[in-house]
Amino acid sequence: MTTPDFNLLITLDVLLAEGSVARAARRLKLSPSAMSRALARLRETTGDPLLVRAGRGLVPTPRALELRERVRLVVEDATAILRPAEQPDLGRLVRTFAIRSSDGFVDNFGARLIALAHAQAPGVLLRFVAKLDRDSMLLRDGTVDLETGVVADSTSPEIRTRVLFQDRFVGVVRQGHALCQGAVTAERYAAGRHVGVSRRGIDKGAIDDALLLGGVERHIATAVAGFSTALAVARASDLIATVPERHTGCLRDGMHSFVLPVAVPDIKVSMLWHPRHDADPAHRWLRECVKAICT
Repeated sequence: MTTPDFNLLITLDVLLAEGSVARAARRLKLSPSAMSRALARLRETTGDPLLVRAGRGLVPTPRALELRERVRLVVEDATAILRPAEQPDLGRLVRTFAIRSSDGFVDNFGARLIALAHAQAPGVLLRFVAKLDRDSMLLRDGTVDLETGVVADSTSPEIRTRVLFQDRFVGVVRQGHALCQGAVTAERYAAGRHVGVSRRGIDKGAIDDALLLGGVERHIATAVAGFSTALAVARASDLIATVPERHTGCLRDGMHSFVLPVAVPDIKVSMLWHPRHDADPAHRWLRECVKAICT
């Protein structure tokens, strides 16, 4: 079966609206002969004359009258489909966004993000999903709309990313801890008992590598899966937590933070999304909200 030329729908819509080959040609910026050829093709395709001579003008056939409204609606719908997406009416937007983040990010930024989103789009629901790994599958299959975290080497190459902020690691202890007083040297820091953070059960990392360069090694007394949990443990014990500074801002209230005595590379916290959402105005709005509360 031959695929119909859908451009003929636009031509038919204009011809039926104008009732004149000459006027339709001017509206579509075609020559009268080109428009006549288009009308001939329409007659052949539909099996109907569509417009017939009556005196000096043309009048529509019953078939043309039957098609006129249907064709107009089809052309309007097609035009709307091909038009760039418009900004959503945030006041009427009803949508649920799934955001995959670490517990620390939600604890530190979640309340502000919810407040900002609700103020602009009260019908939007933000659903936070626990981040148990760095696999991009949930972004690719649409289970998750947006993700925050450090871009990993394993992140799928098609995933879009945008840096939210740069962060550094700091040491954190409860008030009254021995490290609250005096200079924190690598030896004093390493001599304490530490709470490690790892989702994969790996206790050693960049901090341990930096300490070893100075000839010292820290003792990991326990390991937890997230920074907020590490801070909760340190708050109630003599353990030392080492966490990203900005990522855990409000979570460290009432605790003592100090600059690490070894050089550890900064990290970049980003948001990640699948390219299917790139041009979606509502998703773009959400990304701007996340950027705003992080900056």
